This record gives sequence, structure tokens and C-alpha cells, in this order.
Amino acid sequence: MTHPAGIRILQRMFRSAAGVDVDKQDIRRYREFVDAMIDDIAITGRNSASWNGRDVIAPADLPITKGLHERMREFDELDVAAEVRALLRNDLRRPPGDVTFSEETEDLLPEVFGGLSVVLARSFKVIDPDLTNPRTEHWERAFTLFRLMM
Repeated sequence: MTHPAGIRILQRMFRSAAGVDVDKQDIRRYREFVDAMIDDIAITGRNSASWNGRDVIAPADLPITKGLHERMREFDELDVAAEVRALLRNDLRRPPGDVTFSEETEDLLPEVFGGLSVVLARSFKVIDPDLTNPRTEHWERAFTLFRLMM
């Protein structure tokens, strides 16, 4: 679970990325989101690497779309990006046992998850433009959008 300083960092990130205020329960949901995404990205990357005759997942094997790439750049411009990046680097759950990331891929993962975090935060405003405090139903809708896409 994310420590208190990490909670404040993530709250600042959601506020900065989309003007959304999240609480401790929301941070728990965010961590579940990150865990699910690491599995999805790892499996997709493993399949891509395998199709290319490799056992190790290279950055090019990750499912990074044009939109995600743009959100990764926007994440990098957030005032809290360095702190979120450090938090993700330390707290990112390990992928399934049959997945091996290259060193370059490991270095890229905080950026990918920073970009995904920006997408998640902004998805709340797509779901409800006036939203400031997401409720369970908003998180479920956002997760449904990601499951449809990933």
C-alpha cells in the first residue's frame, strides 16, 4: 500500500492532471488500476516479444499508442512528475513470473504509468465534465473504458 507521502503525491498528480480530488480510498483504487495495467502491459509485451523471437520485452513491445505517448509527454510536464516517477519506480508491482523486461523497458515503465495516470485522471472529466470527486461508479466506468481499450 502507498505510504502517506505517496498518497499526497498522487493526490497532487490527479489534481494537476485533471482538476480531480481523490481520497485515500481512491488511491487504493488507483493502485488496483496500476496493478491490473502492469499485468495487461506485461502480457501484451510478452506476446509481442515472442512473436519477434525474443524472451525479453523491449520498449517497442509495449502497447504505446500515439495518444498514450502524448499523455506521457504531458505527464513529464506536470510539476509533480519527478515525485510520481520515483514513487512508481519504487512501488510498481512486479509483472507475472513468465515476463522479463529489458533494462530499458524497466526504465520506461514509470513514464508509461505516468501517461496512463494522466489518461485515467482525465477520463473522469470525460465521464462527467463537472466531476471533482470521483465516486465508485466513476472509477468503475473508467476501468471499463481501459478494459475495452487494453
